[in-house]
Amino acid sequence: MRVIERAGVAAVSQRVVAQEAGVPASAVTYYFPAIDDLLVAALADCNDDHLRRLDESARAPDPIAALARVIAESSDARRAHAAAEYELFLLAGHRPELEPEVDRWTTAVDAYLAPHVTDPVRRAAVAAAVDGLFLRCFVATDPPSADEVRALLASIIGC
Repeated sequence: MRVIERAGVAAVSQRVVAQEAGVPASAVTYYFPAIDDLLVAALADCNDDHLRRLDESARAPDPIAALARVIAESSDARRAHAAAEYELFLLAGHRPELEPEVDRWTTAVDAYLAPHVTDPVRRAAVAAAVDGLFLRCFVATDPPSADEVRALLASIIGC
């Protein structure tokens, strides 16, 4: 992810990743024969982190506020990381190898919201808002705070 954070997906190659990791290029090529394999692994790692954070948030006293904090964090020191993640997510529109990871994320968000939004159509709308709020938090000059994100989510959810 450090390569993508610094220079975008176009900069990813086995050689560049090997240099970043301090290992021989042959080691990277052995485990990741194609660039897409590297990209899938990077997106899977991001998803693992987000799903862990969602799981922790679901156990919080106020799960919607906890989700709002996770969303708002994409505007702070994680900004470059969030941009790299979005670049990978958008790339899934052109690279089918990435689609299972995008599906994994959307399934997790739906499951997170299910206890709070029982109507599936409304839940899909809230999930779309979650994705949009992540995007807004990392690109906005003046991103919404966790409290503002929570208020937006609460107004859509009705809680």
